[in-house]
Amino acid sequence: MKILSVSDVVDPLVYTPNLPERFGDVDIVISSGDLPYYYLEFIVTMLRVPLFFVRGNHAPVKKPWERDHPLPQGCVNLDQRVVNYRGLLIAGLEGSMKYSDRGVAQYTEGEMRLKVARLIPWLLRNKVKEGRYLDILVTHSPPFGIHDKPDRCHTGFKVFNWLIRTFKPRYLIHGHVHLSGYHKPEDVLLKVDETWILNTYGHRITEISP
Repeated sequence: MKILSVSDVVDPLVYTPNLPERFGDVDIVISSGDLPYYYLEFIVTMLRVPLFFVRGNHAPVKKPWERDHPLPQGCVNLDQRVVNYRGLLIAGLEGSMKYSDRGVAQYTEGEMRLKVARLIPWLLRNKVKEGRYLDILVTHSPPFGIHDKPDRCHTGFKVFNWLIRTFKPRYLIHGHVHLSGYHKPEDVLLKVDETWILNTYGHRITEISP
């Protein structure tokens, strides 16, 4: 199964009328956050494949007069849930470390632990029914000490390290940490225990067997 993952920046290689010719063979799209909703809607409309997403810390903010801020149309919000798409088990956790009182999708380490706890029954059920817990975990932030940075905003979550050691997803796909032209290969893809950690800043293509 071929996956197009996107995050953090509107990539001109993706946001183009030639998108179906360039990426028409992908099976699903995964967004790790901090992308405008019009961009996600463009991708899902042009490629006509499922798009699964989590929000980042720069997601649109709900206005006081709005009951709920609209989410991107035609896309599936993965936060705190698991989906089984053609045998591929995918879960998601939105947001970054809390660094201000403004904005959305910011969490303390303790708050993120509670979000992870809500996923555990889904993962245990997967183990019983499918023989494994999870194939792909989609997050906005990276795990602590892996692809993260020392400033508060870009510090990774320690509970993600516990999660990958315990439930062993094949991939953790995240965004949030921007890459320059001088990044090293291990800044993009790094294996920790049995899990490949992928920083999907911009866009990446990944192939995974269901």
